[in-house]
Amino acid sequence: MSGNKVGFVSLGCPKALVDSERILTQLKLDGYDIVPTYEDAQVVVVNTCGFIDSAKQESLDAIGEAISENGRVIVTGCMGKGEDADAIMQLHPKVLSVSGPAAYEEVVGAVHEFVPHTPAHDPYTDLVPPQGVKLTPRHYAYLKISEGCNHRCSFCIIPDMRGDLVSRPIGDVMEEAERLVRAGVRELLVISQDTSAYGVDIKYRTGFWNGRPLKTRMQELCEALGEFGIWVRLHYVYPYPHVDDVVPLMAEGRILPYLDIPFQHGSPDVLRRMKRPAAAEKALERIQAWRTACPDITLRSTFIVGFPGETEAEFEELLDFIRAARLDRVGCFQYSPVKGARANDLPDPVPEALKQERWERFMALQQQISADKLQQKLGTTIEILVDEVHAEGAIGRSRADAPEIDGRVYLEGAEGLSPGDFVEAEVTATDEYDLWAG
Repeated sequence: MSGNKVGFVSLGCPKALVDSERILTQLKLDGYDIVPTYEDAQVVVVNTCGFIDSAKQESLDAIGEAISENGRVIVTGCMGKGEDADAIMQLHPKVLSVSGPAAYEEVVGAVHEFVPHTPAHDPYTDLVPPQGVKLTPRHYAYLKISEGCNHRCSFCIIPDMRGDLVSRPIGDVMEEAERLVRAGVRELLVISQDTSAYGVDIKYRTGFWNGRPLKTRMQELCEALGEFGIWVRLHYVYPYPHVDDVVPLMAEGRILPYLDIPFQHGSPDVLRRMKRPAAAEKALERIQAWRTACPDITLRSTFIVGFPGETEAEFEELLDFIRAARLDRVGCFQYSPVKGARANDLPDPVPEALKQERWERFMALQQQISADKLQQKLGTTIEILVDEVHAEGAIGRSRADAPEIDGRVYLEGAEGLSPGDFVEAEVTATDEYDLWAG
């Protein structure tokens, strides 16, 4: 063990988690030990989230706790640039260093500066695994394929924080995926700000993986990932026309029949004010086409209620969209006026009490849809990926469930299972979100 000990707090979305994993991997390669307690750490790195006000407050609280418990804190992530960075330094002047998202070199450099590197690292006994340091369980991992976003949705400040789209070379992505699979990963979760746009910034340049040419494009990436024989799940997919070309891969079983598409609303007028790149009526047509091509496809989405100017009629359009789409998994957020978002300048903000009331009506409707859809699975046999094993049974997920955000499958009395195992079982009970099987 070296004398260089670093604590790490990772907040925010899976994309920020991958940033944390890259920083941790480099620190381990440099000979630092990652420790789980404030008292053992010589410095604490806090990777912040700045997407909405509640996430910013959580980040500020985490920084304050780290300063109180340890005193030596390095801040990075989405709050680490612009006015948010200034606010951090004003509120917590003892912070040693502040850097923005994906600033790997700056963070590692700051650690080197404040905890000088003593090369006690023995490459023969302290090897970092080829897949790097991961913060997820051993059997699944997030695969980030790009940074940034070319859209300018009026409620979102992510392009201001992370910049325009920058796609990773497909050869690098596939090599990382191959290392993860060799290390025992059974599920890859493909993430980015806009997975459908992968490669558009580099004109779908041809790259190479194991000597074979591959275009830097979503379909070619999915075809190649489908060769590993594991679960491949797509997140943050915009419904561009070329998404239709990926659905047959799902029907063929090459990647999971699962699409995470942030529709955000069902009213054309609200979508225009949001500056979203898709229309609600076309979305319903696409959903029907996807279900025709792949009947067992699972569709997950997120929506915003209480967007500035949202009328009762527009909210009813959203409810009509939900009734027609009958999506499998849905998240809903009340509009939060994040500083810097262009939507904050729109007229007629929705009162907080009305946002809450609309959110409750939305969730009640979707909860019933979810319960009805899950009840249809009673008596069917499903494939389950085991996440946890306890004395009384195991907990896993079906093909329809992404970790952390979707439902779970409870396996009662299961014996001889380990996390990462695949098992088939019959669905014996359901509720609004979860399944029981045996």
